[in-house]
Amino acid sequence: MDYFRSLFIEPSITQSLLVLVLTIAAGLFLAEKLKIKSFSLGVTWILFCGIIFSHFGLRLMPQVEHFAKDFGLILFVYSIGLQVGPSFFSSFGKGGIKLNGFAALIVLLGCITTIAIAKIFSEDMSTMVGVMSGAVTNTPSLGAAQQAFSDAFGEDNSTIATGYAVAYPLGVMGIIFSMLLIKWLFRINLKNEEAQLLANSSKKNKEPILVDILISNPQIRSMSIRQLHHTISIQMVVSRIIHPDGSQTVPQATTEFGQGDTLRILADRDHLDTLSLLGPIKEQVKEEKQHTASDLVSRKIVVTKPEWNGKQVRHLGISDKYHVTITRVTRAGIDLIATSDLHLQLGDRIRVVGDKEDVQKVADIFGNEMKKLDVPNLLPVFLGIVLGVIVGTLPIALPHLTSPFKLGLAGGSLIIAILIGRFGPYYHMVTFATTSANMMVREIGISLFLAAVGLGAGESFMPTIMSGGWVWIIYGVIITLLPLLIVGIIARKWGKIDYFTLMGMIAGSTTDPPALAFAVGSSSETDNASVGYATVYPLTMFLRVMMAQLMILLMC
Repeated sequence: MDYFRSLFIEPSITQSLLVLVLTIAAGLFLAEKLKIKSFSLGVTWILFCGIIFSHFGLRLMPQVEHFAKDFGLILFVYSIGLQVGPSFFSSFGKGGIKLNGFAALIVLLGCITTIAIAKIFSEDMSTMVGVMSGAVTNTPSLGAAQQAFSDAFGEDNSTIATGYAVAYPLGVMGIIFSMLLIKWLFRINLKNEEAQLLANSSKKNKEPILVDILISNPQIRSMSIRQLHHTISIQMVVSRIIHPDGSQTVPQATTEFGQGDTLRILADRDHLDTLSLLGPIKEQVKEEKQHTASDLVSRKIVVTKPEWNGKQVRHLGISDKYHVTITRVTRAGIDLIATSDLHLQLGDRIRVVGDKEDVQKVADIFGNEMKKLDVPNLLPVFLGIVLGVIVGTLPIALPHLTSPFKLGLAGGSLIIAILIGRFGPYYHMVTFATTSANMMVREIGISLFLAAVGLGAGESFMPTIMSGGWVWIIYGVIITLLPLLIVGIIARKWGKIDYFTLMGMIAGSTTDPPALAFAVGSSSETDNASVGYATVYPLTMFLRVMMAQLMILLMC
């Protein structure tokens, strides 16, 4: 008995390590086993296991608790930043501004609702920030709030985690309930909604397409590919020239074509009217075809050699040395036209058209070895964390603040990760990581963080709930539903956003994966829910981390 007491109860590094991993293991076990259909609290079970263990005397040494909490939060937030970095700025493109505006409004209304409840019912603001974090199921904002409070007042506040824990379960269900309520209010029929979307879908119009155009414009007698680009100033790639006798040529910038030739062009569908000025569209091609009468082949090649990371297509020099043309680049499932100013990234899949032997040589040059992508590059991770910690601890003087504002470990790491994920390849920094590697780092980080938070908050959890903390559950429901319903109704009625995109936007504005799974499962014909989620997720994550810290510093 004394052995087990010293192993689990008496403070030591070994005891703290054992309790920490036991908490994580128990939480993950419950996350796997306790599910109602597709609904589960996921890794949040680690937090509840930590609270239970701590209530019965299993606790961490203070130094271990702080390290696990801070380092876990950094790993979690940094992996998210690297993932969303490439799409963070592009999410403000066409259509994205409206969705991000609605998502930002949801965040703002959530903060206003939280402040109003705190003022009306005389609740502690720091506790209410924890309730808000749980109500919108956003763990990074919980970590940011805890750290901001610790930096500002020199001590921890366990009620922040307690508020988060009591509000989280109904927060998950409340987000999904808001989607169902909007569906009921507007009498939305999912089948009719899908049919209308498919009929008016603009997705195909945005995808690059291949077309064969017979050159018949009498004004074109002889023109080079370079002159064509200057004459028709649109983004396009000419992958091959098909001559009247059936022979084919992989064009270079100086290659000339004329009447009777057929150009195979990759461009946006929106530009078909402009391309028709060259001549009639003879054939639309879904994919590059291999012709038995020609030695030309089309092949996808994976960029696996780091020296090509960040280089622009115009600087590759491939077309000058070999009879090949790079027509498109597939990145994260999205087809991009291989324009001259496009920067390649490690892991890109490029479509190359040309002579069979030359295509093989180009494949060797780019690497095309998938196994190399399985080896993670840790330098950008730890270098970015160093920069994130430095940026997060820099004091920033703001008006009306008695102490300098700091981005904190979460905010600093998130900003640096977004910047490295977006601009790192431009400076030949390899930021590519497989999805499984990124998820592994993220899950380890969030597990460490939640375990440390739960073990630190468990001692005061039940006394706080019994002394009136149960009312935080009601506050959490209000904070969850009110902003989502207000913005959801506005977005549907006046913003004219389709229901599936609206569900994705709601899930993304709360960064809630179970809600996304529910939204995606509502339709088998469209991926609008996933697109809506991915569009608003980066900005929402940034805003929630920043707003949690500002509310602690300004209102406490």
